[in-house]
Amino acid sequence: MPKTVKTRRVFYIPGYDPIHPRRYRELYRKEGAAQAEISGYDINLRPKTTKGGYGWRVEGAMDGADVVADFEVLVWSDIVRDSMEQGIWATYRQLFRTAWCYIGSGTLWPLIKLRKGPFVASLYPVVFLLVQALLAFAVAAVIWWGISLVLPWWLGVVGLAVVPFILKWFKDNDNRFLAYYLMHDYSYSASTDGANPPELEARMAEFGDRIAEVLEKDTDEVLIVGHSSGAHLAVSVISDLLRDGRVNPDGPALSFLSLGQVVPMVSFLPKAHRLRADLGYLCQKEEITWVDVSAPGDGCAFALCDPVSVTGVAPKSGKRWPLILSAAFTQTLSPERWKQLRWAFFRLHFQYLCAFDNPGDYDYFQITAGPLTLGDRFKDRQPSASRIETPVNKFTSVTS
Repeated sequence: MPKTVKTRRVFYIPGYDPIHPRRYRELYRKEGAAQAEISGYDINLRPKTTKGGYGWRVEGAMDGADVVADFEVLVWSDIVRDSMEQGIWATYRQLFRTAWCYIGSGTLWPLIKLRKGPFVASLYPVVFLLVQALLAFAVAAVIWWGISLVLPWWLGVVGLAVVPFILKWFKDNDNRFLAYYLMHDYSYSASTDGANPPELEARMAEFGDRIAEVLEKDTDEVLIVGHSSGAHLAVSVISDLLRDGRVNPDGPALSFLSLGQVVPMVSFLPKAHRLRADLGYLCQKEEITWVDVSAPGDGCAFALCDPVSVTGVAPKSGKRWPLILSAAFTQTLSPERWKQLRWAFFRLHFQYLCAFDNPGDYDYFQITAGPLTLGDRFKDRQPSASRIETPVNKFTSVTS
């Protein structure tokens, strides 16, 4: 019989996001209230009472049980911001470096074979940044031509002076276009060919220390949620905890929920030895429950792609995890909302953290504030029949 969860500690690892973690608290507050109204349960946010980083407390009343969940955001937004502090020309150098990393290594074609959505999403910043440059130089050419009509043609070179101003205008308004943001995102892992940069590796060690500390506490479940790029960080953090013997078998249930993962964007790169080793290791462990949720409607994620299998590191003896499930946006969102959000790619990438009009098996708020552990909630659930498990990765080595 499933054990009723009364207390839960939730660690949320965001994706590549430079914004303060309060955005996740406000998103949880707003969307949790909406889901509670739709589904007929109670959920309330309170100020955080535990030590540690930024977070909040959730009190849920669901299925006849009262649950207290303490959330903590494992922050790496400062690292993201530092990586984004690039000038205009440095960003264009990143563009060509990143393109060469994926194309020159032969990584791009296997990624396209998996899912075209993430390829289109990665292509957008490349194309839009090039369009910005072409537009700037086109304006300069027009000015040059105009000057040459009345003055010596060589004086038209002054038209090039407008180029930096036009490019700066686009950069200053990138909150509307997201081209620079996405370029920095894709280039962060590409800059090291898939290896973790030293500053990120150090931060992940801090994450592990924090989780290990809570695993010694008196709580029913420790749930780690990794969204987008945060999913592959979580894979390595949890693997380190298990390898180092820091997970007490008699302690809280240890659960891992990966949402909208983009693992292949990193694990397919030549030097992603660490991540590939962690994927092959974690997929076999009995000490955890790992559920991976995505949706074909999310063009930014490798939807329903088993990150272990497609990376080519599934053990020949078989694997336990992850359980691949679909959030099925076309079914769980009303036709009106789906029509509204269908082309809002960035917003859809965050839908896993939001309310659904017709929630199915997946309900973020029941998982994080409900009375069942992740393992008990999906104990008898079969994986999605549409999951992709074919190994297509060119690089499968786990040692450098």
